Amino acid sequence: ARDFAARRDPDGPWMNRLYAIESGVSLTGAAADHRLPLPPSGLVEFAARLEDVLANPAASADPFIKAVAADLLAPENRGQSIVCAGPSQPPEVHAAVHRINAMLGNAREEATMYYTALPEAERPSSVESIRALTAEMNDGRVAALLILGGNPVYDAPADLKFSETLDRVETSIRLSLYEDETSRRCAWRLPQAHFLESWGDGLAFDGTYGVIQPMIAPLRNGRSSLEVLAAILAAVKQTDTVGEPLQLVRQTFDDLFGKAAPWERVVRDGVLADSRWPSESVTPSGRGASEQSVPMQSMGTRGESSEQSVPMQSMGTSKGLEAIFRRGRSVFDGRYANNGWLQELPDPVTKLTWGNAASIAPATAAEWGIENEDVASLKIGDRSIEIPVYVLPGQAPGTVELSLGYGRRAAGVVGGYAPEIETVGVDVYPLRTTETMHAAFGASIEPTGRKFRLAGTQDHFDIDALGRHAVEERSRILIRQETLPDYRAHPEFAREAVHHPPLKSLWEDSVGAGHRWAMSIDLSKCVGCGACIAACQAENNIPVVGREQVLMGREIHWIRVDRYFQGAPDNPELVWQPLPCQQCELAPCEQVCPVAATVHSSEGLNDMVYNRCVGTRYCANNCPFKVRRFNFFNHHKELDEPANEIAKMKYNPQVTIRSRGVMEKCTYCVQRIQEAKIAAKVSGEQIPDGRIRTACQQACPAGAIAFGDLADPGSEVSRLHDSPRSYALLAELNIRPRTLYLARIRNPNPKLSNKTKN
Repeated sequence: ARDFAARRDPDGPWMNRLYAIESGVSLTGAAADHRLPLPPSGLVEFAARLEDVLANPAASADPFIKAVAADLLAPENRGQSIVCAGPSQPPEVHAAVHRINAMLGNAREEATMYYTALPEAERPSSVESIRALTAEMNDGRVAALLILGGNPVYDAPADLKFSETLDRVETSIRLSLYEDETSRRCAWRLPQAHFLESWGDGLAFDGTYGVIQPMIAPLRNGRSSLEVLAAILAAVKQTDTVGEPLQLVRQTFDDLFGKAAPWERVVRDGVLADSRWPSESVTPSGRGASEQSVPMQSMGTRGESSEQSVPMQSMGTSKGLEAIFRRGRSVFDGRYANNGWLQELPDPVTKLTWGNAASIAPATAAEWGIENEDVASLKIGDRSIEIPVYVLPGQAPGTVELSLGYGRRAAGVVGGYAPEIETVGVDVYPLRTTETMHAAFGASIEPTGRKFRLAGTQDHFDIDALGRHAVEERSRILIRQETLPDYRAHPEFAREAVHHPPLKSLWEDSVGAGHRWAMSIDLSKCVGCGACIAACQAENNIPVVGREQVLMGREIHWIRVDRYFQGAPDNPELVWQPLPCQQCELAPCEQVCPVAATVHSSEGLNDMVYNRCVGTRYCANNCPFKVRRFNFFNHHKELDEPANEIAKMKYNPQVTIRSRGVMEKCTYCVQRIQEAKIAAKVSGEQIPDGRIRTACQQACPAGAIAFGDLADPGSEVSRLHDSPRSYALLAELNIRPRTLYLARIRNPNPKLSNKTKN
C-alpha cells in the first residue's frame, strides 16, 4: 500500500494509473481510477480478450479493453506497467497475465517484475494435500495424526467431511493456541506457544530469510511447533537431547548459509540481507487450445456515461448466481474470530461489525426479490445456508459474495462458543468444496421472510437524517477531489469549494508561543483499511462494547472512517474519509461544558480532564463532527476479577482507563507527545520533526497521516498544511480545525473519463 501511495503524488512529476477488474468490491478496486465489475466467468474472458488486443491493436474489441490496451502499449509505459491476477483466479487467467507482462516488457528485473525458482515448487497444493490425507484416514491407513496449527474441522472443504473422518483416527493430537473446533474432536490437546513467545524463522514472499524472536517468556508453558517436532525427532532417534529453540534456529541458519554467515546481524536486523531467491529468465509458453478467446459483450466502467455502454451481464454457461468466497477482512479465515478489536472493526466496504452478510448488487437483489437485511436461503447444489443479505452498490451483477471466518462454534468468549456463547455471524464453509474453493456457479437465493438487523456503523453519529442522493451531494463537499489535469490547471479548487465571508471570532486566540500540534490526512493515499481504528483502540485502551451496543450507536472508536458511494449504484465511486477529533482552535465543545472538563491547552490541544467530567454530554451535542464518545457502561469491570490479571497486560499504562459516565475522544496521542517532551528536556535538545508519531499514523500502511508541529516551518505537517490541496472541514463555522485534509486526486484515462463536475 505504501509503495502504491508513493506513486500517487499529484504534486510529483508523474502519477500512476490503476485499473481494477473484479467481482466484489475490494479496497484495490475502490482506489482504482477505473473499476470494472465482472462476474468470475467474465474475468476469464476479459483476460483472454485483452491479450488478443495487445497482440493485435487493430482487432475489434470493447472500448474499455481498447483504451486499457492502448494505455499499456504506450511507448512511455514500456516496461513500466504491471498486470496482476488475484490468487483466486483460475490457471488460464494467470497464464494469460504472464504472457501479457512478457508482451509489455515487464518481465525483467530492471522493469517491474521478475521470476524466481521456488525451492518447494513440487510440493502439492493445500487442497490436494488435505484430500489425500482424508482419503488415507477413510481407508484406515492413519493410526496417529498430529495437527500443528490450522483448524481443519472448521474450514476444510465441506465435501471432505474432515470432522467425521477424524473420528476414525485412533490417536489424534492437536497443538494449538486455543481450544477450537479441531481441538474438541482430538483425543489429546497440547498448548502452543504464541509466535511472540518463541524462536522461529521463515521466508518472505521473495525468499528473504528472517528470524522470529520472542518478546516474552511463554505465559502458559506452551511449546512451539519447532519444539514439538524436535522432541518427536529425538524420540525417533532415541536420543535424550532436545535442543533449545534458539539452538534449533541457529542450526538451521548455519545449515542454510554456512557458519560464516552474519548471525548476530540477522538477529539485530531481523532479516538476512540479499538472501532472496535469485531471479531467472522465463519465457511464457503460447496460449493453449482451451484458452482461445470468445467475443465479449459491451462493458460499462466507472466514469463512462450510460449512453456509451451497458453493464456486462454474467457470462459463460452457468445458470443462476455466481458465488464468490473471500476471507473476512478482519477475522481472515476465522483464526481471529475471538479478537474483539477485530470483530468490532467496521468492514471498510460494508461498514458491518460483529458478523457477515451475503453481498449482492442492487439490480440482482431486485431481480431475485431480495431486500437489505433479509435473511435469505442461499443454495449451491445440494448445500444451503441461511444468511442475511447486504445490498452492495458496485457488486458485479449476477454474483453474491460471501465472507469466510464467521459462525465459529468454538472460538472463545468473544467469537462464539456453543452452546454457552452465541456464535458471531454465519459459517459459509459448508458451501465451499474442493472444486469451489474460490467461486461456485449455479447458486440460487430466496428470501425466508425473516429479517436480521445488521450491526453497521456508517450512519452512526449523523447530525441529521438524509436520503442517499443528499448524502452523496454532501460527500462531494466533505471529500473534495479532482482529476490530475484539472488539479494542475486549477490547484486551489479544494479551498474554493465552499465560499464564506471573512470570519471573526468572539473568543481570543488561546494558543501560546510554544508547540502547535497538528495533523494532515491525505485522501489520495487513504485506502480505507481501518488500520488506524485498530491501532488507536490498542494504544488508548478503548473498550469493546459488543453487538448490542453497536446497534445502538454506542461504539467508542476515537477515529472513524466514513465511507461514501458516489455515482450510479451499478458501479459507483467509493471514497473514504478518516475522522478523528479535529482539535479545533475555537472548539464548540469547550464553550458548553459546565465543569470545564474539556479545555484548550497552550499547544492547541483540545484536552479532556476525565475526573472533572460529569457526563452531561453537552460537548458531544455541540461537536459538529460528532467525534466524541460516551461511556454508557463500565466496560472494564471484569479487570477486578483475579482470573483477568493477565488480561491487564494488554492495556497501555500511559493512558487512563475511563469509567462509566465519562466522555472521551482523540487526544493526538498526548502521552506520546509528553514522552517526547520529557526526553527533549532531559537531553536539552529540540524535538525533531518525525520524533512523535501518533498510533494511527504509525499503523497507516499507505502513509496517509502526518503529524507534527506547526511552529516548525520546516516540518512535514507545515508543508502539507501549506499545500494548495489542503482544506479544513466546516471551515465556514470558524472553528479552525488543526486537522486538515489533502484533496483526493484521481488520474483517469482521458479516453474513458466522462466526469461530471462537482
